[in-house]
Amino acid sequence: MADSIVELAAGSEIAEQIRPKSFSYIAFQQFIRNERAILGVIVLLLLVLAAIFAEQIAPYDPYKTNYANVKQPPSAAHFIGTDELGRDSFSRLIYGARISLVIGFLVSAVSTTIGVVLGAASGYFGGAIDMIIMRVVDVMMAFPLLVLAIALVAVFGPSQDNMMLALICVIWIWPARLVRGMVLSLRETEFIVGAKALGATETTIIFRHILPNVFPIVVVQASFLVAEAILAAAALSYLGLGAQPPTAEWGSMLSNAKELMRILPVMSIAPGLAIMVTVLANNFIGDALRDALDPTLRR
Repeated sequence: MADSIVELAAGSEIAEQIRPKSFSYIAFQQFIRNERAILGVIVLLLLVLAAIFAEQIAPYDPYKTNYANVKQPPSAAHFIGTDELGRDSFSRLIYGARISLVIGFLVSAVSTTIGVVLGAASGYFGGAIDMIIMRVVDVMMAFPLLVLAIALVAVFGPSQDNMMLALICVIWIWPARLVRGMVLSLRETEFIVGAKALGATETTIIFRHILPNVFPIVVVQASFLVAEAILAAAALSYLGLGAQPPTAEWGSMLSNAKELMRILPVMSIAPGLAIMVTVLANNFIGDALRDALDPTLRR
C-alpha cells in the first residue's frame, strides 16, 4: 500500500513536470526574469502611488502663492525650491505626476482602442474600407507627430483636454497600421478558413479568433504609446499649447523654469528628470513585454 502511494506521488510529480505550461505562464516567467522590467514596474508603481496620494505626500498646496518666498533655492522647507510665484516646486512636481500619468495612460488607451478597431476592420474587410482608412493613415504619417498635434491644438484651442484630443487624433494611426498588417496575415490562415467553413459570423471570427492573437502585440504597442504620449504632452505644454497655468504639469514647469536656469537650475532639472524617468520606466516595461510575448525573442 505504501509503495503504491509513493508510486502515485512520483507519477504525479513527473506528470506535473511534463505538463505543457500555458503561454501566459511562460510569458510571465520571462517578464519577471528581466531586471529592467522589474525596475520599470517599481518606478512606475511609485509614481502611480505618488499621483494617487499627492494630497498626503505634498508638503504644501501646489497652487498657493507666497510672494515672500519667491525664487528660493532648495532648503529643508522647500526640497527643490520655489518658483517665480513662491509656490513649492516639490509639491507641484508630485501633482504633475498625476496630470502626466493620466494623460499618458488615457491617450494610449483611447488611441489603441480606436486603432485596433479601425485596423481590424481595414485588414479583415479590405476593399473601400481598407483604402479609405489606409489613405488617411498614409497622409498623417507624412507629417511628424508633434507637428500634427500642434496644428490640431491650434485649431481646437490650447487646453489640456484639447491637447489630449489632438494626441489621440494623431497617435491612433500606429496601432491601426500594426493591427491591419497582423489581420491581413491571419485572415487567410487555416483556423480562420475553418471557422468560416463552420458558419462562424464575421463578428465571431474577428473578436474570438483574430483579436486574441493580436492582443499580445497590441499590449506592447500600448505600453510604448504611454511614453510617447507623456513626451508629446510635455512638449506641447512647454510650448503653451497643453495644460494651462496654474495647472501643475511637468512640461509647463519646464517652460516656467527656463528663465531661472542660471540662478535655479534645479527648477528645470527636477521636471526634466521626472519625465525622463517615467519614459524610461515605460520603455523598460515595453521592451520586457515584447521579449516575453514574442516566442522568437525568449531566452
